[in-house]
Amino acid sequence: MATINSREDQDGITIGWQAIVRRKGHPSQTKTFRAKREAEAWARGIESEMDRGVWRDTSAAERTTLKECLGRYSQEIIPTKKGDGRRELGFLRQWQARPIACRFMAAIDGQDVAASIKEMEAEGKAANTIRLHLALLSHLFEIARKEWRMASLINPVEFVRKPKLPQGRERRLVDDEEPRLLAACQSVNPELAAIARFAIETAMRQGEIVGMMWGMIDLKRHVVHLPDTKNGLARDVPLSVAALEVLGALPRRMDGKVWTYTQEGMRASWRRALKHAGITGLTFHDLRHEATSRLFEKGFNPMEVSTITGHKTLQMLKP
Repeated sequence: MATINSREDQDGITIGWQAIVRRKGHPSQTKTFRAKREAEAWARGIESEMDRGVWRDTSAAERTTLKECLGRYSQEIIPTKKGDGRRELGFLRQWQARPIACRFMAAIDGQDVAASIKEMEAEGKAANTIRLHLALLSHLFEIARKEWRMASLINPVEFVRKPKLPQGRERRLVDDEEPRLLAACQSVNPELAAIARFAIETAMRQGEIVGMMWGMIDLKRHVVHLPDTKNGLARDVPLSVAALEVLGALPRRMDGKVWTYTQEGMRASWRRALKHAGITGLTFHDLRHEATSRLFEKGFNPMEVSTITGHKTLQMLKP
């Protein structure tokens, strides 16, 4: 039987009612209400759930804000992810600045998330960027539910409509863009030109290229072995004659890295090169699409191309 106690102020006036539920095998549950009948109804509900074996402790979710969980996520989860985590930290800080961050985890529902989506759309964020923000929020709720004693949580991201993605990019190098691009890269930094040539020959992702070590390269077999890729699978990337020529012209570094560039440095240099070449609407990732398209043009079938590029599904490939 639950215990219902009145709560008085300093003048002895009753200002609320505290319900305490104790059941063997369960932690004690306490909650205060303005009306006694509310306290009694809550206690009966908790006791019934405990008796039926369906009770879940909601106390942690009811007293912890999203902002607090985001802080914990930045310390415990982001450091375990691939890469330097800068992008995820950027998303996280933006979530912390939104009104939804002040709400308790148990109180957040789909309407709150939908309101945040509208905020991001008003800020001019692209559909894919909003989806990435939502992916972080969704993962946070899953972690909180499974690992942070908030098993009662329901992931609100599952109940909202995500922004519709535009049709996939089909940007390729046209006319004299390739020589212009390579010349501009050369003027910015010869290593940038080498990386661009290598990307066009291998269809490797920017992060995969920047993270290359000489120990991954087997010159006898003409392959680069990537032990840890975006989709979680290792793969061997064949090296064309042109790709081998690029590598053959590079000096060997003492630290074993193939390139001096970081991803951040690459992004800055890439923007400078595009501006110098007078090329618009081209991302570094478009070089991966260019290389993939050229593999098809050389006669490779979709299965062979996916093995080289590391695309998870054949549907992701567009010859």
